[in-house]
Amino acid sequence: MKVDAAKGLAINARRIRAKLVDFIRDELLKARYGRLVIGLSGGVDSAVSAFLGVEAVGAANVVGVLMPYRASQPSSVTDAMAVVNKLGIKHHAIDITAPVDALAKEFGLSGDDNAARLRLGNIMPRVRMITLYDMSVRERALVLGTSNKTELLLGYGTLYGDVACAINPLGDLYKTQVWQLAKRLRVPDGIIAKKPTADLWPGQTDEGELGLEYAEADKLLYLMLDRKLSEAKLFEAGFAPEFIGRVKRLILANQFKRRGPAVAQIARRKPNKDFEILK
Repeated sequence: MKVDAAKGLAINARRIRAKLVDFIRDELLKARYGRLVIGLSGGVDSAVSAFLGVEAVGAANVVGVLMPYRASQPSSVTDAMAVVNKLGIKHHAIDITAPVDALAKEFGLSGDDNAARLRLGNIMPRVRMITLYDMSVRERALVLGTSNKTELLLGYGTLYGDVACAINPLGDLYKTQVWQLAKRLRVPDGIIAKKPTADLWPGQTDEGELGLEYAEADKLLYLMLDRKLSEAKLFEAGFAPEFIGRVKRLILANQFKRRGPAVAQIARRKPNKDFEILK
């Protein structure tokens, strides 16, 4: 029997919404915090996380941070402000152009070749995360993450940059599922409809940089990982062997981004497990 990937990716948005709101509240309680800080890019992921955060702790306890670069599209700021205004949250606008350009000059990134653009594209999200974590100290808040499952699996994110956070409510939702949840949350239609972009350089889009469409990638990922179909079955489902192989290679190659630093174990217990004896 042929598996319907689109049907499998359909979510009960009402139930997921409630579960993620509870998740945010529980994680804040565990960490003994009551506030959140989030970077608002103008995209659907950060918008959905912000909406969930406000529902979890209230607008007074969520701080949005806009961090445009000189090459950022004006529409990114406009869309980010649409989220701020709709939710009624406090916000800060911090232009990251000066620190990014200073680092680019120091590192000799003066050209426009692919290697220079990639390095600059990693500097920007790391500068943004420095900003967010400094803001989190000032506001006594935890950084709310925005990376979805598709991005995390394919490695489309910068280590210690946009994938860094204290709490991530979207990490187990594929991109197409985030869009479904966005509609339930009543995120502004313009944000849902726009082409996803990290806004790293003019004309840059997520799908263009990845070389694949989220809708097709999500179907393959769902059948490959959630349903555990063999490559032969995936081929029968209509996916080209080259596409299957490429996605599989991306997942395997980017495992290091998902697991955190590997710690060599010398003693009987690892540092990230020691807290368990205190419970």
